[in-house]
Amino acid sequence: MTDPSNGSADAPAPAGAAPGAGAGLSRRGVLGLALGAGAAGLALGAGAGATTGVAVGRAREQDAAASVYDYYGAHQAGITTPVQDHLHFASFDMMARTDRDDLVTLLQDWSYAAARMTQGLDVSATGAVGGSPEAPPDDTGEALGLAASGLTITFGFGPSLFENDEGDRYGLATRRPAQLEKLPAFLGDDLDPALSGGDLCIQACADDPQVAVHAIRNLSRIAFGRARLRWSQLGFGRTSRTTAAQATPRNLFGFKDGTANILATDDAALADHVWVGAADEPAWMAGGSYLVARKIAMLIETWDRVRLSEQESIIGRTKGVGAPLSGGDEFTEPDFDATGAGGQPAIATTSHVRLAHPELNDGIRILRRGYNFVDGNNELGRLDAGLFFLSYQRSPEQFVRLQRSLSTDTMNEYIRHVGSGLWAVPAGAQPGSFVGAALFA
Repeated sequence: MTDPSNGSADAPAPAGAAPGAGAGLSRRGVLGLALGAGAAGLALGAGAGATTGVAVGRAREQDAAASVYDYYGAHQAGITTPVQDHLHFASFDMMARTDRDDLVTLLQDWSYAAARMTQGLDVSATGAVGGSPEAPPDDTGEALGLAASGLTITFGFGPSLFENDEGDRYGLATRRPAQLEKLPAFLGDDLDPALSGGDLCIQACADDPQVAVHAIRNLSRIAFGRARLRWSQLGFGRTSRTTAAQATPRNLFGFKDGTANILATDDAALADHVWVGAADEPAWMAGGSYLVARKIAMLIETWDRVRLSEQESIIGRTKGVGAPLSGGDEFTEPDFDATGAGGQPAIATTSHVRLAHPELNDGIRILRRGYNFVDGNNELGRLDAGLFFLSYQRSPEQFVRLQRSLSTDTMNEYIRHVGSGLWAVPAGAQPGSFVGAALFA
């Protein structure tokens, strides 16, 4: 990212800019950068997994590195944006004894910093090396010299932000969307509270893992004294696509994942299934969406001992080209009436493809943006790995319906849901304002 000592300047604040949104960090944000310099790095290390050093020594000049996405817009970036290769996801809780003003200024400060970092700039005008040598730098500096690398930063509000055991901390209880409730329990859940929930979430995606980590690290520092990191997750090797130009990627079971995902060019499907409509309630969520995150542990070693034909039967597609077992190529619509040898269904009735298909779920679709993860080894010496599932939908009920449909999925024998969260993702911020401003109007 740009070194401000070599000529970069802070972008001028638009007329009427809210403090922290375009005019610079608030005093609390600057204080957070100074006081949180050590704490943020230590906290993030616990959830970062084994891939934080991937960027060291790798080639920096790639076509993807030149991608720049605007932070401002009708919708938040990072939803229909072409899915990047790397993810750093973080969940935060507001600190005790914080008030509404603390929350608002935090969102303003985060918006200001995100608008800069997504353009390949340091977190502030003085940045990593442009300030006083006798004070901690505003920016941690690990992204110096790196391009924006397609960085997108997406913010969400959890159910507990509106009301928790302490009550209505920020005067927002009456503004909570009726659909924004803790997800119900599902068959096969083995959820760890330390990997679930949170008042706020940040999804940072980039084509360089170091750029994504840099974003979460610096936003965590800015939050110091107002919000604390609850849990975080690194992801790699996207398991979905949002443009026709992107090849369908593979998950850690070796199968193509996201073949039938909603694409950014499908305006009708996005309006029906992803974006909250102008007539939906509450009005402040118009143009936004709802984000579900699920950390799904895969029993890798067990799966690797399953014969190929059974693997394909469980998924409902061929492992090679990803075609449905009823025939055709990857993008051929599955034929659930087709039969194979012996008159049995060509696609098993308990296969993942069949149970998740819109045809059997009243046409319900979701937009997926998941990632693979490997967090080292567990206490048994097996890979602690799996899928960090992310989906965006117009209503959380879409995900609930699909997840319940998957209760008889044969694949459940090889996976465990260990983390979970739901967040309301407001519409995109406008220049001079900040993310979620309509919530406080």
